[in-house]
Amino acid sequence: MSVQANPDLILANGSPAVAALRQETRSIPIVFAAVIDPLGQGIVANLARPGSNITGFTNMEFTVLGKMLELLKGMAPNITRAAALFNPATGFYVPGYLRLFEASSPSLGIELATAPVHDVSEIEDTDAKLGREPGGGLIVPPEAFTITHYKLITASTARHRLPAIYAYRSFVGEGGLMSYGHDPYDIFRRAASYIDCILRGEKPSELPVQQPTKFEFAVNLKTAKALGLQIPDKLLALADEVIE
Repeated sequence: MSVQANPDLILANGSPAVAALRQETRSIPIVFAAVIDPLGQGIVANLARPGSNITGFTNMEFTVLGKMLELLKGMAPNITRAAALFNPATGFYVPGYLRLFEASSPSLGIELATAPVHDVSEIEDTDAKLGREPGGGLIVPPEAFTITHYKLITASTARHRLPAIYAYRSFVGEGGLMSYGHDPYDIFRRAASYIDCILRGEKPSELPVQQPTKFEFAVNLKTAKALGLQIPDKLLALADEVIE
């Protein structure tokens, strides 16, 4: 419908929207937001010079998973193993990003693993398995499945008393322990600047794909207390938001 209307430009949210639009037009400028690994997905030929009618803003870069793990270890020092919960269909990037982190960062003394779930029925079983042994923790990276089912995930994690860190503040507002990730509103504000540039005559093929620059860290004090965790002062000082 957007392409048939022959607009001057299209703003696309997420990889599925961009993939569909690529099949429909190679001429109408497309600015994307909240796309993970556009180079790996073949959306652009080059991050610095996209080379087509598509450019935009990603919502993930590999060091974020490492930072999430560092914050989780700082909150729960007894963690010795951590798993990343994701749906392989929507969080396809997670295993590769974990490998990049392991290769580029010093060890935190944590054994990393993936915890793939294919539907909501597997969330409870996965959390139960992780929670049965001491020293377990959970990372929930940003992807469509975990975002959609954030209430179910935070409730299950609480039942199994798993220290967990999530990608968005919405999880913490629902009772999650802590979150670290990009500011989603900032991504779209920045996308507006590219829309303005293109409508003024610049070519999307020459506008570099940009990564997130603004990140948020939130902590839930009530959840920390329920898990028997004492939040270090240095973590509280880093928090952009503390929920009591």
